Amino acid sequence: MREPARRDDADTICSVDVTLDELEQVLRDVADELEGEDGRWQIRLGEVALACMTDLRFDRMRLIAPIAELDEVNEELRNACLEANFHTALDARYATSDGVLYAAFIHPLSPLDADQAESAVQQVANLVETFGTTFSSGALVFGVPPRGQGGEMN
Repeated sequence: MREPARRDDADTICSVDVTLDELEQVLRDVADELEGEDGRWQIRLGEVALACMTDLRFDRMRLIAPIAELDEVNEELRNACLEANFHTALDARYATSDGVLYAAFIHPLSPLDADQAESAVQQVANLVETFGTTFSSGALVFGVPPRGQGGEMN
């Protein structure tokens, strides 16, 4: 078992499966560009700009990518985002904050492993790229009812 993660300005915080150094390496491996340090990074994957923030004290990580100003997103697209969160967004989600629509992956840091971190980056980037079309974070679609057919799952 690993030693608990530590930070100079905090007490012992959490035991993590992936250390911040390992998380940074995963981000370096998957991203085209990476800047930052100490649990806060800006990355680019293709045309998608993402930010990854961690908080050891609260055992959380957040990976986000801005999509659009919320006032530029009509009601139909907002509803499609909510539906995608249920069916096609998988572990990533559409979310809003401070007037911006984001693709986001928010997760406890302690159980996160390298494969999940890599998948999170891909899923968030996919949500940005598929916004307005399939609203999908990846290849898997979970229990999507055909449009207009109510609760009948495929």
